[in-house]
Amino acid sequence: MKNILVGAAGALAVACVSTAAVAEPYVDYTPQKGYWTINAIEVDPNHVDDYLTGLRSSQVSAFEVLKRRGLIDDYRFMTRTGYVKGSPNVLIMTHVPSTALDDPDQARDQAVEKEIYQAFSKEKGQEAVRGYEKYRTFIDNGNWQVMNMAR
Repeated sequence: MKNILVGAAGALAVACVSTAAVAEPYVDYTPQKGYWTINAIEVDPNHVDDYLTGLRSSQVSAFEVLKRRGLIDDYRFMTRTGYVKGSPNVLIMTHVPSTALDDPDQARDQAVEKEIYQAFSKEKGQEAVRGYEKYRTFIDNGNWQVMNMAR
């Protein structure tokens, strides 16, 4: 009888521990508006400075246009210390404040493109990235939404 009780108690303990906790949106965490688009790139460690210099001239002016127009509200460039072949060591991140901005708007989109090319021409852009294919590889590109955890 004692063995049966100990076995039952053990089974109950295992059942309680192995029961999956179910998270509840807006109780355990709250999705935030907008999302981060994150491009993860592997850059040869000997060319990270070259790559960042190129991004400064080619991307920052475009991101500033997008910011002025309200299509993004933040952007960041991040680098990782250390290198592992096949893993990203540069992140290019832009924050879109609302998914509603993903809806196509021909007039807006063409005006933005025109303004970007006035600041940094298409030809300059092509020249800026010439040679990148020798030392950069895109690893991932995804949209990430922030979740604030309940305290």
